[in-house]
Amino acid sequence: MMTEDGSSRPPHATSTTTAAAFATTNTPAASTTTTATTSSQSHATVPRAGGHEAGFVQPSSYLRPRGQSRPMTPAQPERPVDRDERMALRTIRDFLKVRTSYDVLPLSFRLIVFDTSLTVKESLNILIQNGIVSAPLWDSKTSTFAGLLTTSDYINVVQYYFQNPNHLAEIDQLRLNRLRDVEKVLGVQPPETLSIDPERPLYEACRRMLSSRARRIPLVSYDTQTERALVVSVITQYRILKFVAVNVAETQKLRRPLREINLGTYEDVATATMDTPVIDVIHKLVARSISSVPILNSEGVVYNVFEAVDVIGLIKHGVYDNLQLGVGEALKKRPADFPGIYTCSLDDGLDTIMDTIRKSRVHRLIVVDEHFRLKGVLTLSDILHYLLLEGEQDEP
Repeated sequence: MMTEDGSSRPPHATSTTTAAAFATTNTPAASTTTTATTSSQSHATVPRAGGHEAGFVQPSSYLRPRGQSRPMTPAQPERPVDRDERMALRTIRDFLKVRTSYDVLPLSFRLIVFDTSLTVKESLNILIQNGIVSAPLWDSKTSTFAGLLTTSDYINVVQYYFQNPNHLAEIDQLRLNRLRDVEKVLGVQPPETLSIDPERPLYEACRRMLSSRARRIPLVSYDTQTERALVVSVITQYRILKFVAVNVAETQKLRRPLREINLGTYEDVATATMDTPVIDVIHKLVARSISSVPILNSEGVVYNVFEAVDVIGLIKHGVYDNLQLGVGEALKKRPADFPGIYTCSLDDGLDTIMDTIRKSRVHRLIVVDEHFRLKGVLTLSDILHYLLLEGEQDEP
């Protein structure tokens, strides 16, 4: 099997550990990884002399040859850049279809699984200590995979206690198995319990991500000896795109600019200022199902980005009942090693963007003009959608 750096990997063995919260370090010896348009024409009639009827006829009908609804537009010759882009997309899809989800995992990795009996506070402390933002959930009572804990769950908790401050004293007792109750109170759609077998094609995992709007997917295999599920790891959109950027040289042929392929969001982009209350930004994150909001000044210049993971930093410092503080104050609580924001322009192609993903841990790019004014937002979901679906209907 192939890792993201192209090296081969030996077969793997799996083991199961049960604990309230546990971390395992997996090594190569232990775990690796038409549109059909219906034209309905209504023939209105007018009476003729003598009581006969005739249909309306448009004058242009006399000038149009029978059997031809409109003049044919001459086919434009395919440009070399278009041909390169089309062939590169096909190569990427073929690559994803012959690689498995397990191939994306590094040779050695750490896996943390939370039992649903843990409290939200305990889970938060473990996430922060290990520098991660999500973890698979396990129901020890039924010995079954129970979904994925993400920043969205913590945002729901923040919203719940902001709306119900009289229950704030109970927050330390809130357990992970009660998160669905919080969603019901908020009227939030519960997340799909999404997973995929690690030996399934990577292409299939990508399609499931797109259909569910998930940004990560747990790898869950089935142990035939114990007849139980086994959580192997979690793969993210970033990890998949980096895997492609490292192993598929044809990504350097994706040179059509963003303005031409119209990739990203450029209309009605959710934004905020440094003075915007954090709770208002959180409402935007939830209402639009997005993971970040660009922070602008009065001239539209991008200052920063408030991300969903920043909410974890607020909870860490106990800010449950003071969400009216400004975004600028909240961003001061970020760790010192925060990498900053990544930007691109409408003239950039996916060749340079994929190169950035290969070199840096990128989760989104803010599209700006030459004066650093906001033009739009390009997410990893946008990129994955383009790589998998652009022109797919024209392929054999």
